[in-house]
Amino acid sequence: MWPLSVCVCVVCVCVCVCVCVCVVNRQQQQQQQQQQQQQQQQQQQQQQQRSIWDEAIKFSTKTKDSCTMVVSGAGDYTRLRVSCKGPSQGQTQGRSYYCDFQGKPNLCRAYNLNPRHYFTQMMWDMRKLSHACQGPKVYRPVMCKRYPDEAQMTFLASWPKTTTPKPSKPVQEPRKPAVPAQNKPVTTPKPVKPQQQPVKPQPGKGPQTKKVTPKPGRTTIRPTEQTDSKASRIASEYCWKSFHGICSYFISWFQN
Repeated sequence: MWPLSVCVCVVCVCVCVCVCVCVVNRQQQQQQQQQQQQQQQQQQQQQQQRSIWDEAIKFSTKTKDSCTMVVSGAGDYTRLRVSCKGPSQGQTQGRSYYCDFQGKPNLCRAYNLNPRHYFTQMMWDMRKLSHACQGPKVYRPVMCKRYPDEAQMTFLASWPKTTTPKPSKPVQEPRKPAVPAQNKPVTTPKPVKPQQQPVKPQPGKGPQTKKVTPKPGRTTIRPTEQTDSKASRIASEYCWKSFHGICSYFISWFQN
């Protein structure tokens, strides 16, 4: 029989070998699972990439225009064309139009994970419009909203060209001729007679009466009848009706 120590060593070695084998197998399984997950992610990304490049996104606008979004590549840029056709009314065909957008959405990390959802968010904004090509010049989907304009899809061109009508100029009305203001008759103010201040009596002296010498009156020459008629005519032209008598008197007096 083997000694006890040898048996113990053999058992320990066997246990260690079993543990090592289990650990190695576990690591191999984990590596295989990681590889499988990576392959699945790559396949999903490839499928998503193929779905956005090959399968178009379809939607309808607010005015029932049927539109299609097609993505293509143009060098380092990603180009998007939105083609729409309106519903036909009777024998007349509906309107047709398209517009192109260009940008570098691959600079956005979320776009690389799910590019189709990026353009789906653009589609949500376009379907709210009456005309799919008359929306904002730069679209900022929520998943890449914080990125600069270079990573966004920017308006490039459209057909037919959408032009905004210029506001019509207001028609100027012809100016009315200014009515000359009527000259009001000039009224001559009446001469104001100066008031004589009473003389204050000095104390201790009786009131003295001053002799008032009458001023010699002026001899006025009466105007002739011709002067009176001319003065009354001038007074009727330049004086108010209530002042005709006074005006004609002064005019005839100055003429004489």
